[in-house]
Amino acid sequence: MRGVRLPTVTIEAEPSALPLDVARAALVIIDMQRDFLEPGGFGESLGNDVSRLAAAIGPCRSLLERARALGMLVVHTREGHRPDLADAPRAKVERGDPRLRIGAPGPMGRILVRGEPGHAIVAALAPRDGEPVVDKPGKGAFHATDLASILQNRGIDTLIVCGVTTEVCVHTTVREANDRGYRCLVPGDACASYFPEFHAVGLAMIKAQGGIFGWVSDSRRVLAALPS
Repeated sequence: MRGVRLPTVTIEAEPSALPLDVARAALVIIDMQRDFLEPGGFGESLGNDVSRLAAAIGPCRSLLERARALGMLVVHTREGHRPDLADAPRAKVERGDPRLRIGAPGPMGRILVRGEPGHAIVAALAPRDGEPVVDKPGKGAFHATDLASILQNRGIDTLIVCGVTTEVCVHTTVREANDRGYRCLVPGDACASYFPEFHAVGLAMIKAQGGIFGWVSDSRRVLAALPS
């Protein structure tokens, strides 16, 4: 829709409806990586039910397709580290079972290492040319990345944040964005956790106290409000 002025729409959400200037909004898809979502990956090797995360792929895909059709900025993130692990804090590397630590051999290559098969975004949500991919060494998408510059250069003021996991990387990114002055909308069905109770509480925390961190909706209501 290049050359077409995008409207301001109102998205039904909690704790209140959210006016959204589509031209100043970005879709940020957090860490939809093979190692986390696919059978046989790192997430499953930890004993997790990866189908709980895979349930977010369809809603994320629907939002992605609409954002692309509208010419919205789309940003993908991936959690992972340099192959030499120079950017991986010791406290993070040494956590957990030594056989399942960052950099150790995993089912889809070295665990949480950039360039390994498991580090890649799932095929259904694969980035297109021109869509920024932010490789982050931490949980939040702003820490030690150029995400802030990407958003600032496009005049973005509102983020539609989805991906995995709700209570960790999605939540951390929303908190970071809130502190930087961005309004954040989280479509709950386009996020997921290995632990359903964490997912529910994570969404509740975002919209609590009048929207202390942002707004919560779902892909259906977001798509209904966006131009088709």
